[in-house]
Amino acid sequence: MASNTDAIRRLVEDRLAELDKERQELQEALRELTEKVTGRVTGRKSAGRSKGSGRGRSKGAGSKSGSGKRRRKGSTRADQALKVVAGNPGVKASEIAESLKIKPNYVYRVMGDLVKEGRVKKKGTGYFPA
Repeated sequence: MASNTDAIRRLVEDRLAELDKERQELQEALRELTEKVTGRVTGRKSAGRSKGSGRGRSKGAGSKSGSGKRRRKGSTRADQALKVVAGNPGVKASEIAESLKIKPNYVYRVMGDLVKEGRVKKKGTGYFPA
């Protein structure tokens, strides 16, 4: 079942990558049309200071900077945690943290998301495959 789910997930991720490429092409076409109509250059970096060279402090919590951060490719912590749970039903968060070599508080956050998604069930202090 896990391999079937992984295959479906890979197909969806591949399709999303294709759609992302098409989205970028459409945005570029829109940018060019806007430049022709208005005569202004939009969305391109200007000479001078770069976007990140402002003040030396970070943006406030919850702000959307649109910095272009992308979801990492490859295995995520959630996927790694799922593998641990599948291999050891009833495993505790501290044991998952130990096997993944990460802090337990991060495991609690990841596992909470997995429980909400219905990919894992929590019974007492242990996690079980859904």
